[in-house]
Amino acid sequence: METQTAFAPLLTLNRGTTNIDFYKTAFGATENFRLLNDDGSIHVAEFEIDGQKFHLHEMMPQHPHKVSPDANKGTTVVIGLFTADVYAVFDQAVAAGASVISAVTDYEYGYRQGELQDPFGHRWVIQCEIPASPDWRY
Repeated sequence: METQTAFAPLLTLNRGTTNIDFYKTAFGATENFRLLNDDGSIHVAEFEIDGQKFHLHEMMPQHPHKVSPDANKGTTVVIGLFTADVYAVFDQAVAAGASVISAVTDYEYGYRQGELQDPFGHRWVIQCEIPASPDWRY
């Protein structure tokens, strides 16, 4: 099998998180696997959205560099999710429990984007490319 270069974000959850179905409901993600801790909380889970993987890990004392947005007083990375129908995915995520950071807007640099925060504090930009205005310049 030939490996293709891809990014696979690792999103950190607070200790004790047990329900991660938001990603299935909001983005139509498919869960590939889930490993649980003894208390039923999520140790690690792997999801895919249209063949692109991402992972969820619980904060653990042996990995102090992996912290949730709450523990870090906010996230340091915003995940860009490209999709054909920005409005549909954005609205679906909001209905699933995401908070709106900025509404979907068409920008002169050729992107349609809206930003959300998921229930775990991770920020997502739902986006697609659109034709830029021919008179717009950097």
